[in-house]
This record gives sequence, C-alpha cells and structure tokens, in this order.
Amino acid sequence: MSYLLPSSKAAASLAAVILLAVPSPVRACSACGCSLISDWPALGYSAVPGLGAGLRIEYFEQSELRSGTDRVDRNTLPLPNESEIQQRTLNRNTWLDLNCGLNSSWAISLSLPFHNRFHTTAVDGDTDISTSRAAGLGDLRLLARYQRSGLARGFSFQFGFKLPTGRFDQDFAAGPQAGEPLDRGLQLGTGTTDLLIGAAWFARAGEHWGTFVQATADQPLAARAGFLPSASVTLSGGIRWLNASRFTPQLQLNVKTETREHGEEADRANSGGTLAYLSPGASAELTAQTHAFVFVQLPVYQRVNGLQLTPRWLLSCGLNRRF
Repeated sequence: MSYLLPSSKAAASLAAVILLAVPSPVRACSACGCSLISDWPALGYSAVPGLGAGLRIEYFEQSELRSGTDRVDRNTLPLPNESEIQQRTLNRNTWLDLNCGLNSSWAISLSLPFHNRFHTTAVDGDTDISTSRAAGLGDLRLLARYQRSGLARGFSFQFGFKLPTGRFDQDFAAGPQAGEPLDRGLQLGTGTTDLLIGAAWFARAGEHWGTFVQATADQPLAARAGFLPSASVTLSGGIRWLNASRFTPQLQLNVKTETREHGEEADRANSGGTLAYLSPGASAELTAQTHAFVFVQLPVYQRVNGLQLTPRWLLSCGLNRRF
C-alpha cells in the first residue's frame, strides 16, 4: 500500500515522524543498562533511499555498588571477602554506524563499537585490588528494518544479528589476579552470535509533538567457551518537541531487564537485573545533512542480582551525516 503526500511540507513532516521513531540499535553494556535511542532524526535509519554515517561517543563510570535495589557501602565489606567486591569500571565507547535506506520500507544498518574500558576489583579471597585495561573492537551488529507509515502514525519491525567480532580472551593486567582471565561479562566481546528483534509504534501526537514506543530483544543463540551471556528485553518510550528552531528537545524513558548469565565461565550469582533511566537530550541541525545530539541518562530504578556496579549517570553524544 502506498501513501500520497499532498505537499513537500507534508513529506517533510512524515519523514520527521518516521525518523524520530525508528531508533538505532540498543547498545549492550556490562551491567550498566545502556538502552538509549540516541538520536531519532539523525542516527539509525532513513525514510528515503540513501546512505548515512554516524559517530557516537558514550561515557559512563560504574562506581556505585548495589545489591538488589540497595546501595552497598564498601567500607562495611572487609577484605578478604567471600564475595568479589568490584570497585570501579570506566567505560569510553565509540560507535560507528553505517546505514543504507533501500526504499521507503526497507533499510539495513551496520554498527561497530570500539571499547575502552578500565576495571578494578577485589576478587573473593584477595586483600588487594586487581586491575584490567581493554581497548579494541567489540561485537558487530547487522540489522534490517521494515516499516509502514502514514501521515500521522506508523510501525516498524527490526531484526538482525550481533556477531562475535570482539575478543574475549583478556586477562587482568595487575594485582593479585594478574595473568588470570577477566570475567567474560567485561570482555570486549561475548564470543556469541545473538538474535536481535524489535518492534516500534510511532505517531505525531500533535502539531509540535512526536512520540514513540519500542520493544527490543537480544537472545544469544548458543554458548561459546563455557559462556552464555544474558538475554535482554528493552522497553523504551519518548517524546520530541518539533519546533521551528534547529534544536529539538527530547525526553525518553528506557527500561532494560536482563537474565542471569549461564555456563562454567559465567558469574551467574552477580549478573542480570532491571534498570530504568530517564533520558533528557536534544538534537541540533548543523546543516541540512548533518545533525549533532547529546543525551544524559539518569537512573530512576535499579535492581541487580548479587553485587554489581551501576552508574550514577551516562553521557552520549555524536554526529550523523546523510549523503
């Protein structure tokens, strides 16, 4: 079924509605709940045929130790301890996104991360801190999208795979655990192939407002080298003020729930949980083809299994250009 638009203004409005609600792939971060849909009009997919490229930078420090929904004071946990007492994980990730709109209904995308991660922890039984540093490519994501839309609303389906392109053989660099394997959940890649699926509904709620809701799932297909990573489901919703300026304020609510890891190399006791973030941000039109964006994710609910590190906030910013 095709849709005829009465004017170029209507076409631009439809494109804006489509782009705001067909989000980029959800990024998976170890125990951090990264679930942001980073830039609706610029990062992800195009409603018209053509190529696009984007660069996104994420920064967050996981320093708050939690058990269940409660904060845990490390000063009350003596060393050595029967449990691992994680100290800090600093994450600086860069994502390259390449997108190709085949027509108004179909598009494909490729997302490749470069992770830079510093981690400190006191492993159970140790009295001193062990550290690790990792920098390298992560797991490649390939996605296809099918979309149908009208003037005021529409829906889309996304499906694809996460491929095991990131290394998962890193060791601790210093401390009592130097030379010992780092937890699989903190490696550059999981080593597994995952099925990615999602569905979104989007609409123009009023003359100056756009909105969307989306559900996505990441399901590992098989264990590798004794490790099956967490499966996850992410629910997101957002609104966007479509004003006449070059700046577009946006607000999202992102909720991500993960199962426990499995396998002999898994940290089953200290994996999985549910995290929710309120994410204010804005995009800016630099040129007709280039957009910039910035978002901050603020936790509103955090529940983890066992003892895990969580961030107090997350920052995401970047650029996207269409050709």
